[in-house]
Formats: sequence, structure tokens, C-alpha cells
Amino acid sequence: MKKTIAEINEIRDRMRAEIITRENTDITRVVVGMATCGLSAGAKPVYETLCEEVKARGLNKVEVTMAGCLGMCKLEPIVEIYVPKQDKITYIHMNAEKAKNVVESHLVGGKVVEDYLINE
Repeated sequence: MKKTIAEINEIRDRMRAEIITRENTDITRVVVGMATCGLSAGAKPVYETLCEEVKARGLNKVEVTMAGCLGMCKLEPIVEIYVPKQDKITYIHMNAEKAKNVVESHLVGGKVVEDYLINE
């Protein structure tokens, strides 16, 4: 089904408004790569642990979500954290225990867990 230029422009405008809304929020987003590569590397327990810890600690301004492939299969499971007005943080080779540490240190304490980051 082909779309007209007007329909494409309408979709673009609607998505642009959504992006602006996301950028102006005070919600911290935690994104877990849940494509086949992430799932086979153990992303599901990471996602579940993050959800449980965020809920148990009452972190109402933290949203844990799933994404597809994050583009670095050999580094899975990957967790990306988007704190408003800060650079994105990417944690690699995550597991449930590391996820608990990230919640405690980063989401509660505001301190990035350097040991879980990509070494440049």
C-alpha cells in the first residue's frame, strides 16, 4: 500500500512531536536489547531483574523498555540508559547481578558503573 506525500508528511510530523516529547521529559529510560542475539546471550533475566529492582525501589521516574538489535551482538546483553540532559550510557555483557548493581549505583546513586562499559 503506497502512501501519498501528504500521508508521509503527517507521519513525519506526528513522529517529530513524539521525539520532542521524549526529549523534554524527566523520565530516565533503561533500554535492554532483546533481539535474538540479546536473548541468546541472556537479556531476558537482565530485563526482568531491572523491572523488578526499579519497581521494588519505587523508582517512578525510571522506565525499563525493550528494544530490538542494538547493533553490537558480540557485546550482548546490552543495556542503554538515557538520563535527561546527559549522554547515553551503554553497559555491555550484562547479567542479573550486574543489573542489580546498575540500579543501585547508577539509577539510585547517580554513579556510572565503569567496569561494565565498553573499553575504548
